Amino acid sequence: MASLEGLKVVDLSRVLGGPLCAQILGDHGADVIKVEGPEGDETRTWGPPFDDAGMASYFAGINRNKRTVCVDVADPAGRELVFRLLKDADVLIENFKIGTLERWGMGYEEVLRARFPRLIHCRVTGFGATGPLGGLPGYDAAVQALSGLMSINGDPDGVATRIGVPIVDVTTGLNAVIGILMALQERAKSGLGQSVESALFDSALFSLYPHSINTLFTGKPPKRSGNGHPNIAPYDTYATATEPIFLAVGNNGQFQRMCEAVGHADLARDERYLTNATRAVNRFALKQDLQAAFSAFEAQALFEKLVAVGVPCGVIQNVVDALKHPHTAHRGMIAEVDGFRSVASPIKLSRTPASYRVKPQEIGQSTLTVLREAGLTEAQVAHLQASGVIRQTAQSS
Repeated sequence: MASLEGLKVVDLSRVLGGPLCAQILGDHGADVIKVEGPEGDETRTWGPPFDDAGMASYFAGINRNKRTVCVDVADPAGRELVFRLLKDADVLIENFKIGTLERWGMGYEEVLRARFPRLIHCRVTGFGATGPLGGLPGYDAAVQALSGLMSINGDPDGVATRIGVPIVDVTTGLNAVIGILMALQERAKSGLGQSVESALFDSALFSLYPHSINTLFTGKPPKRSGNGHPNIAPYDTYATATEPIFLAVGNNGQFQRMCEAVGHADLARDERYLTNATRAVNRFALKQDLQAAFSAFEAQALFEKLVAVGVPCGVIQNVVDALKHPHTAHRGMIAEVDGFRSVASPIKLSRTPASYRVKPQEIGQSTLTVLREAGLTEAQVAHLQASGVIRQTAQSS
């Protein structure tokens, strides 16, 4: 039995944060019903690459383990269908523009809380509903810029650079999952649902560690340090005889073992490098000394030598190499269902692991099945199809 088996989730969200949250719940057993409008989630078009059926990889990567239903929620009849789905649902996830659900007569405070008292409502927003930026739409890169994340990323002499993955969307989705699970835990005691909000701006600020706390201590904006760490040394990219290697040395013992392993134990006794604090102050001299020591080693051989003595480091691999790495396979980090491959859940539970049951579906692929389960008659379904309120793709009925 999966850890979230028996949990019903209605996912009205689009793009990344909300859909990722819903997929995580689905991976661990929840029945996730993804409700899309006639145009579908816009990430269905975010490519190339596309698969043979024309589905964008961007959409596919965060929409497995969901049954898709195509309903025009802008139509009053479509909203009534959503209310039907919510009748026995545990969780509603949405990321509509602030005020949209309220305008449709579906606001949590005004309608949903009274009508479905056990429902957990999760709203993913850009900046929350109130405040100077309240209600504004939020996209990952724009929030990276506003939150300070972009300012600390890039080369010291270069320009502020977007982090190469949508880290704000991903952390917002993870925070949404955490909030939902907390609310479900509390509901087990009180019997009542509540509203959970996960905002991109909040998640971005939370992701600024340690730059945020450094700034609260000093009052000074941090400077870009490239691959270096503002608090730790050696913690950077270092040249070898071949490709570069990244060191993440966190304590004096690791530093000493590293120096001994490369035949330069004297560096660990150098007064400039005796502690992390002195190494951080003298980081540029340290980098030169280490790169001189590493020049005799190929990167892979150096990696094997250092990890053997407990020094955290890594050869800089491309994504193809990382996905094909034997440890990726050993950790079960590639999931496959019906020939569809994607990155698996990183959450490992000993008795109730994640499972992969449904590959990403075409828009409306499960519309008829889900609405029949919700109690609609064949005549009602036929009428809704004829009026364009719902849509069913040819793959399934």
